[in-house]
Amino acid sequence: MMDRTGEKLFMCDVCNARFSQSGALIGHMRIHTGEKPFNCEVCDKSFNLRGNRDQHMRTHTGEKPFKCEMCDKMFGWSGSLTRHKRIHTGEKPFKCEACKKSFIDRDTLKKHMTIHTGEKPYKCDLCDKRFSDTGNRNKHMRTHTGEKPFKCDVCNRMFSQKETVLFHMRIHTGEKPVKCEVCDKWFRDSGHRNRHMRIHTGEKPYTCEVCKKRFTDGGTHRRHMSIHSKEKPFKCEICDKRFRDSRYLVKHMKVHNGTKPFKS
Repeated sequence: MMDRTGEKLFMCDVCNARFSQSGALIGHMRIHTGEKPFNCEVCDKSFNLRGNRDQHMRTHTGEKPFKCEMCDKMFGWSGSLTRHKRIHTGEKPFKCEACKKSFIDRDTLKKHMTIHTGEKPYKCDLCDKRFSDTGNRNKHMRTHTGEKPFKCDVCNRMFSQKETVLFHMRIHTGEKPVKCEVCDKWFRDSGHRNRHMRIHTGEKPYTCEVCKKRFTDGGTHRRHMSIHSKEKPFKCEICDKRFRDSRYLVKHMKVHNGTKPFKS
């Protein structure tokens, strides 16, 4: 309720936030009390507002009632549709006051601001490593748990990150959207393109600490280091022979499956 001047009459006694309706104040107070009276009947997750519970239910039902009129993509939440529309319009209403860079939503701006502040408020409970946002902390946690919740629908391979499965799908689709500006060669992702660019630039950022030989990519550097360490981490499960490079193991397996004869 507002008075004649438009002032919000219901005030939170804890943080002094003001509301025009008593119901909004009651819902807000649960932030302070931790009360979550609305339960999901599927996964037992609880929420402080009925609306939040109802929105959560769409993760189980798959319901997507909000449609983009420009590309027909469907969304489970109106906020997701609003953010998506900014991709079409180019609108970026959230601006960083430090560097004037603009973003399509408040969460992305909040993550960006940690670049300037150096703030890393989210800690891994297992190794005490700290992160600027919960998304990166959650991704990191999977290095401890081994969880791989994202599955390729083509080959059923599992991945720990959503972005990785999206890149992986390009192996099946053949999509190569990233182009080398020098020779017009196309690549599945920017990482492969960046490694390729070193062919043109001659850059070799990876140095062997033993013999000082330099390499264009980390994978080649790691394989080279096994020459010095004598490490052979790749083992044949049939004959227990070990190899320092996975490619040598793949080649060796042909001996067992009959596609390559034993050397006499």
